[in-house]
Amino acid sequence: MTIAARHGSLRGSLVLLTTTVAAVAVVLTGLFAWRVIRTNAEAQERDQLSRQAEVMARTPPLASWMLDRQQRIAGPDEIQLALVRPSGEVAGPAAAVVDDQQREALLAGQDVSATARLDGRTVLVEGTPTATGGGLVLTQPMNAVAQATDRMRGGLVLPLVLGLVGAALAGALLARRLTRPLVSAARTAHRLSEGERGLTVPAEGPTEVAELAGALNTLDAALAHSEGRQRDFLLSVSHEIRTPLTTARGYAEALADEVITGGEVPEAGRILRSEIERLERFVGDLLALARLEADDFRLDTGETDLDALLAEAADAWAVRCARHEVDFRLERPGVPLTITTDGFRVRQLVDGLAENALRVTPAGKPLVLALRADGAGALLEVRDGGPGLTHDDIAVAFERGALTDRYRGVRAVGSGLGLAIAHRLTARLGGTITAEGRAREGGACFTVCLPPHPDAGPPAAPYIPRTSR
Repeated sequence: MTIAARHGSLRGSLVLLTTTVAAVAVVLTGLFAWRVIRTNAEAQERDQLSRQAEVMARTPPLASWMLDRQQRIAGPDEIQLALVRPSGEVAGPAAAVVDDQQREALLAGQDVSATARLDGRTVLVEGTPTATGGGLVLTQPMNAVAQATDRMRGGLVLPLVLGLVGAALAGALLARRLTRPLVSAARTAHRLSEGERGLTVPAEGPTEVAELAGALNTLDAALAHSEGRQRDFLLSVSHEIRTPLTTARGYAEALADEVITGGEVPEAGRILRSEIERLERFVGDLLALARLEADDFRLDTGETDLDALLAEAADAWAVRCARHEVDFRLERPGVPLTITTDGFRVRQLVDGLAENALRVTPAGKPLVLALRADGAGALLEVRDGGPGLTHDDIAVAFERGALTDRYRGVRAVGSGLGLAIAHRLTARLGGTITAEGRAREGGACFTVCLPPHPDAGPPAAPYIPRTSR
């Protein structure tokens, strides 16, 4: 059973919802109208009966003729008449409904409107004073009100049913309009998940649905770009690995076939070791990047003296820079600069940035490691005298393989992972890393801002550098 089958379709839900809302509205409207119709029907019957009473009160011959007729022939469903004479005497078939209070009101020139019992039935009572000083009272059985009510209620059913049907149709049309772009978006999402790219969802429908379509289109472009970068990165990885593997394989075959013998063997071994070390560094970079992108990457934090840590790093990098005839410089406070961080990872970060800088720094140019306080935190800088970075380079500097692909064959490049590792490692340490295209030494400058207390795991033993300067 699919998810759609378990939860139902949005279109069906919208139709059901709009129909339910319409049905509730129709029921509530019907109940209200049902009660109001009864009241209106009675009001209409009373108004009509009152008008008849006024006409007869103004026409004494008509009233006398009506009274004489009803006294001789009185039908049970007819309007009954009662006359209140100026003397207070009440005559006529409806005399029983006129009580003393109503009689006094009529004699005082006031209208009368009431409900009473006559011959065992409920009747409407309407009375009006006459020009001679008495009054005239008409009664009408309540079943006339019931008949008018039924007639009016019968006319109410059809509009309510039509309203309910119309609401259901409107709901169906609305559901179709809303779900058509959603269905299209869902199909596109499924196709994206299956690996298709270059898909476009029309931005139609309400604003929210159009935004969803735009988001899917953006996702499609982002996936295509990301997968393109991944393909390029894999090609770069393949190229980087193939070169040392080819060299190592050639020398291994030469040694196995005894093509290389005697005094040439040590040199072949040295070359093999160098190529294997290149492979180890490359695989190590890949593993480091994979660990940094994993959610379970752990930091061992403790109180760390960054001044001493940088001095230790300087001991190692001064030797390497001298080997490449690069002018190594160190700028540090010379006093303890202590923060809570993972000293091992900070050293890894410094080494990675220095390795990247040394690769592009020509002989005779400077490479600088610098440290200074930044409020409660610290700033680490690695500056070089190399070719620097353009504005476009800075935009992609921390994307894996971006600068390697751009400058392969133009300048010395590495695996393309070093700056990506530095960026992710800095983020894990709770800091930020930025790049500048031109430092005062002429090349690039990478600045790492470390906070005093990163959001890390439980504290561990502090990192203590082996030497100090």
